[in-house]
Amino acid sequence: MERQNTECSASPIALAFLGGAIVGGIVGLLLAPKSGVETRRTIKGYADKTEEEIVEMAKEARAALDETIERGTRYMAEKKADVEAAVKAGREAMKERMERRSS
Repeated sequence: MERQNTECSASPIALAFLGGAIVGGIVGLLLAPKSGVETRRTIKGYADKTEEEIVEMAKEARAALDETIERGTRYMAEKKADVEAAVKAGREAMKERMERRSS
């Protein structure tokens, strides 16, 4: 017998799920016991609430990003100072060694 390929990729499954959700939402709106005006008002309320939540999350994410950038900037300044001190110490050590050899 010939084996059939029963594997499905994620893309068609996701599209089928999304399509079913959209159709289900439309059917739900059409068969809802509320009037069109009430339904639109309810949807607008949900949309407004969601928008406010997204804006608040974006502000929180921005604050966290700014804090991370500030910490990174401080860290880099500290490490730069450490490297500069190490280079200076190395130069001085090399200079002393060269002076001892030439004496």
